[in-house]
Amino acid sequence: MGKFVKAERKRAKARIGLVGPAGSGKTMSALKVARGLVGSQGKIAVIDTEHGSASLYSHLFEYDVLEITSPFTVKKYLEGIKDAEWEGYDVIVIDSLSHAWSGEGGLLEQVDNITASKNRFTAWRHVTPLHNDLVEAMLQSPIHVIATMRAKTEYILVEEKGKQVPKKVGMAPVQREGMDYEFTLVFDIDQGQHMAITSKDRTDMFNGFCDILSEEHGRMIREWLENGSDIMASPTAQSPQSCKPLVITPDQVEELRKLIIETSTDEEKFLRYLKVDRITDLPAERFEWAVKSLELKKNTTTGGHQNRIITALAARRIPFKVNEETGDIHASPSYQDSSAKAFLKEQGFKWNSSGKNWIMQAA
Repeated sequence: MGKFVKAERKRAKARIGLVGPAGSGKTMSALKVARGLVGSQGKIAVIDTEHGSASLYSHLFEYDVLEITSPFTVKKYLEGIKDAEWEGYDVIVIDSLSHAWSGEGGLLEQVDNITASKNRFTAWRHVTPLHNDLVEAMLQSPIHVIATMRAKTEYILVEEKGKQVPKKVGMAPVQREGMDYEFTLVFDIDQGQHMAITSKDRTDMFNGFCDILSEEHGRMIREWLENGSDIMASPTAQSPQSCKPLVITPDQVEELRKLIIETSTDEEKFLRYLKVDRITDLPAERFEWAVKSLELKKNTTTGGHQNRIITALAARRIPFKVNEETGDIHASPSYQDSSAKAFLKEQGFKWNSSGKNWIMQAA
C-alpha cells in the first residue's frame, strides 16, 4: 500500500464544454478558444456532425475537419478522437457531442431499438458502457478536447402575485445527465448576444465571467494548464471582465412591442409586471417568459386549454416550445421519463418521429 503525499497540480490538458442553443456561436467560440489554446502554430482537428458548418469559418482559422454523418455512433467519435491523436493534432473540437446522445443512431435511439425487443434495463446495460467509453476517450486523451453541446431550456414554477408561473432557470446540455461534470470548464452561451458565462470552473479564473469567448481566453487557459508543479509563475493574462446583466436585443424589443400591440396590452402595467422601467431594460433571461406571457394572453381568446397545458408542462419540468406561427406545442421529455410521456399521451400529444418530439397541434 502506498502512502499519502502532498497534492500538487500537474500539467494537464484542457477539457472544455460549450453549451448553447442553435445559433449561439458555439462553433466559432470553440475555434477561437482552440486557437488561443494551442497558439498560432498548433494543429486543430474538428469532428463536425453539423453538416459541414465548421468549415464555414475556414477563412478565419486554419484547421482540419472530419465530417461525421448519421448514424452518429460512439464508434465514429472514438475513431475520430484516436485519429486526431495518432496524426499529432494539439486539440480536437467535437462539434457537436450531443449527436452521440440524441442524434440519429445515437445512444438514446439505440436504447429505444433494443427496448422494442427486450426490456429497458437490458437496453441501458448495453448502452451505458458505450457512453462510458466515449467519456473515457475524452478524459484520457493526450491532447486538448473542446466539445460543444446543444442546450435545452429548463423551467420551474415560481409564485408571482399569488399565481404559479413558469420561469426559465437555465440551460442543460443535450447529453446524458452529469456529462458536464466531466469537464474542467463549462461555458453556457447566450443565443442573442453570444455571451458566455461559466457553469463550471475548476481553474478559478472565470468566476463571474460574462463575455464573448476569444483567443485570449484560450491563451489564459493554456497558461493556467502549464502552470503546474514545475512552473510557479502566475498567469500574466488579464482576468476576464465581471459579469454584467444582459438585456434583450433591439430585435427582441421589437418582438415584444409587436406582441403588446397584438394583445392590446397596457404597456405600463406590463412593465410593472416585468419589474422594469423600460422594455429595453428587460434582462435577457426574462425575455422568453415575457413572450410566453403575451402569447398566453393572445391564446386565451381562443380558449384556455393551451394555457393550462403550458402551465402543466412547466410544473412537470417537461421541456417545451410554442410555435409562434401555428400555435403548436412541441414537448421534448427525457427518453427515460415514462411518466412524462404518459401525461403527454393523455393530453392529446402525438409523437413526431422526424422531429424527435411530441406535438399538440393548435385547434
